[in-house]
Amino acid sequence: MEHAVFELGLALALMGVAGLLAARLRISNVPFMIVMGMLLGPHAPKIGMIDLTFAGSEEIIAFLGRLGVLFLLFYLGLEFSIGRLVKSGRKILVAGTIHVGISLLCGFAFGALMGWELKEVLVAAGAMTVTSSAIIAKVLVDLKRTANPETELILGIVMADDIFLAVYLSIVSGFVLSGATSVSGVLISAGTALGFMVGVLVLSRLAMPYINRFLDRLSDELFLLVVFAALMLIAGFGESLHVAEAIGALLFGLALAESEHRERVEHLILPFRDFFGALFFFSFGLSIDPMGLGGAVVPALIAAVVSLLGNFTAGMLAGRSAGLSHKASANIGLTIVSRGEFSIVMANLGVAGGLMPILQPFAALYVLILAIAGPLLAKQSPAIYEMLSKIFKWKKPPAGRRKITIPAASTGGQH
Repeated sequence: MEHAVFELGLALALMGVAGLLAARLRISNVPFMIVMGMLLGPHAPKIGMIDLTFAGSEEIIAFLGRLGVLFLLFYLGLEFSIGRLVKSGRKILVAGTIHVGISLLCGFAFGALMGWELKEVLVAAGAMTVTSSAIIAKVLVDLKRTANPETELILGIVMADDIFLAVYLSIVSGFVLSGATSVSGVLISAGTALGFMVGVLVLSRLAMPYINRFLDRLSDELFLLVVFAALMLIAGFGESLHVAEAIGALLFGLALAESEHRERVEHLILPFRDFFGALFFFSFGLSIDPMGLGGAVVPALIAAVVSLLGNFTAGMLAGRSAGLSHKASANIGLTIVSRGEFSIVMANLGVAGGLMPILQPFAALYVLILAIAGPLLAKQSPAIYEMLSKIFKWKKPPAGRRKITIPAASTGGQH
């Protein structure tokens, strides 16, 4: 931990440079933070006190990055409410099922194309199915799309992915690590994840009058302490039940979105969201060793193309099934392509099970490609939609037709 404070300061300075470059080019800073971390990581030079590998502060940066995921998803949850999600329950269920189904089929098709054994195919398919909740949350905020009607379906897809991950990880880990699976274990894992989500939402609604009265009496300092404590406790408890901590943060945000203090929370949480969120993407880049990616280039590129096509198709089908326009559906398909930490988890499972060594560099490069391509495609979705509209002759709504939208919550401005 020697020079940890100095290294953290150096990391923040370099992240600032990446952020300035992203602002100059007017695109999301996510790709820049990831690439900056990747270029500096394990093989960067060390000159005196200046250690660009960040070996002394890597654990600190990684932990602060985990907090970034919590703040990103918590803030995204604040932009919605439990009531809005309940009203869209069937549409969200259909959208999540479509995305998981198509993404999983794409993963199996890719594994079969590569000629891999069954265990490797199962691991690769899992890595290619689950979206990156942190990147999606950041993109939605950066592009000011949190109030768009299609964002509810995107949010539903994120939660559906987590339920799928809980079930799939139980099945595959049993098969890969021990060669057997337990039906009861799978059912318990799925039921626990779903029960935790429903329990948080129901209890928060029942307790909301008491929560409002309690928060009314708190100064800003105590208010932040209470909110942060609840955020960490709920996310941490969810993780102990094998529900991603990011989903716990999202659920807590959804709960507070129905409180009388939503705007106060948004105002106070905003700086933490941006600061810790940037650290997450930088720390994610630090975990990728560019020198070990060579043999995985071709499989990762093929997998990325397959995922792009599959996710866009899933987004279009999900959006149209919910009655959204072709443009809104295209936004869904081009926003949910990013992959992240869950894909790395699946690859690490393969390594623990003694499977093909290529799985880990493959997952790292696959994630890197889609983590960079995802925000760029989301930003360019209007232009992509216009191009595809000319090809497929999609009809636009009549000019005089009134557009029905869901009332928007404040996004807190451009960042």
